[in-house]
Amino acid sequence: MATEARGATLVPVLALLFNAFVWGVSWWPFRQLEGLGLHPLWATALIYTLCALVLLVQRPMAVAELVRTPALWVLVAAAGTTNATFNWAVTVGDVVRVVLLFYLMPVWALLLARVLLGERLTALALARVAMALAGAAIVLWPQGAADWPVPQGVADWLALLGGFSFALNNVMLRREAQRSASARALAMFGGGAVVAGALAAALSASGTASWPPAPAAPWMLGALVLGLFFLLSNLALQHGASRLPASVTAVVMLSEVLFASASAVALGAGVLSARLAVGGLLIVLASMLAARD
Repeated sequence: MATEARGATLVPVLALLFNAFVWGVSWWPFRQLEGLGLHPLWATALIYTLCALVLLVQRPMAVAELVRTPALWVLVAAAGTTNATFNWAVTVGDVVRVVLLFYLMPVWALLLARVLLGERLTALALARVAMALAGAAIVLWPQGAADWPVPQGVADWLALLGGFSFALNNVMLRREAQRSASARALAMFGGGAVVAGALAAALSASGTASWPPAPAAPWMLGALVLGLFFLLSNLALQHGASRLPASVTAVVMLSEVLFASASAVALGAGVLSARLAVGGLLIVLASMLAARD
């Protein structure tokens, strides 16, 4: 019986690790696609359009539920903003720094849960917020000791916005837990397609970003393969999260920080300094304590 129990737990944990791995190393294919002329926002829009179409083929009735449920439109905006900002940030910024700032998400989730779900703030919860914010201050502190620890450039702002929208995404998933899984998934996939596509079109029209390149096998095949991996990772997340306690899921998903940091340092897309290590440790520890709670 013990062996069966371990096996029943191992598969969901491996599924969550696969999801975290895909997200943790996704910065590399996004950068490769950008090198082929496809901006990360256009890549995100294409990938999530593919995922949404696959879902619609399997669950066409999800459209009607999404249209008649205004609360799910908030999920569309939150999920879309999360994907657009995170994918853009890891393409243009230091990956280690971006991922650490993104994982301030438990701070925003705590505050949003207070507003949207009516959850009370405990002394331990406020202590976790203070710990995470102290870690963020260390990560953001510039080289000049006299300067303030504020975001330094577009990648920092995108990472912070991505973490906030991810927190809103998670809180809305809890708030709308009575909706069907297919409608919630369509809201998240559709959000990734609509928000990233709209932002990409606006930036391209203003000349800030480039329009998608002419059809060519390298970037089209790359986007297709990346979309397949994101679809599989989402299925893995649903499999693991539905079979494990939420606290276990949250802790396992923190392995994304490890996957992202290790791959970025190894491939020269990020630097793990002592300052980043200390600040990141505080942020991750605060997230682990939040998951345990």
